[in-house]
Amino acid sequence: MPTKVIAVANQKGGVGKTTTAVNLAACLAALGQRVLLFDLDPQANATSGLGLEKTEGASAYRVLLGEGNLLDKIKSTAFERLEVVPSEVDLCAADLELARMENHLLRVAAVLQPVLESQRFDVVLMDCPPSLGILTLNAFAASDGLLVPLQCEYYSLEGISMMNRVLNQLRDAGINPRLDIFGVVMTMFDGRTKLSNEVVSEVRNQLGARVFETVIPRSTRLAEAPSFGKPIIHYDKYSSGAAAYELLAQEVLKRLEG
Repeated sequence: MPTKVIAVANQKGGVGKTTTAVNLAACLAALGQRVLLFDLDPQANATSGLGLEKTEGASAYRVLLGEGNLLDKIKSTAFERLEVVPSEVDLCAADLELARMENHLLRVAAVLQPVLESQRFDVVLMDCPPSLGILTLNAFAASDGLLVPLQCEYYSLEGISMMNRVLNQLRDAGINPRLDIFGVVMTMFDGRTKLSNEVVSEVRNQLGARVFETVIPRSTRLAEAPSFGKPIIHYDKYSSGAAAYELLAQEVLKRLEG
């Protein structure tokens, strides 16, 4: 099976995007997949969430500007079958620099090519910045699909409609004709509140089978894990958050193979 590239994206911050990217990557690796997590967010939270330091010059920034090879930027993690292209704050400048380049929306697709050709990975997950800037659009242009974490709150569907508009524009412009939403995962679910349950029903009504069965609970252990540089299954294997991401990984794998 060719390597699948999935962008984890939502232009709204604080919806569990990086939490989902890190924990899904770790759970897919635990299921035997060879996973590359490509941290494209200058905040570099996915990088530190996997226990790596934010190191100057370690990100894909220079490679995106045409210097060097992305394969040389890949770092091992403490977790089997899970590798990472780290991020750091210099990626902030990438939005400005890339805008001046030719084919500026296809830079990520171009630098990923040698990685895909190497056949070292089954899945590449990209953690996108919480905006629809040039880095995020580059990730969309390089992806087979988008995985969208949606917080269980009222305005969550607005984000999806804006993202759909952008997807249509990228498809219509021929930048990535195969682009579609791979799946939507509901995050920060609190089963005790009427609101969480109503939002999940509403999203399922509107988006149908695109919404994963698994919902990710609001959880203190999930929130703590990144400060220890560990995905939840390696921080507290028996927590509700670990169980949820393990189930999500199984659903994702089924869709990837389907």
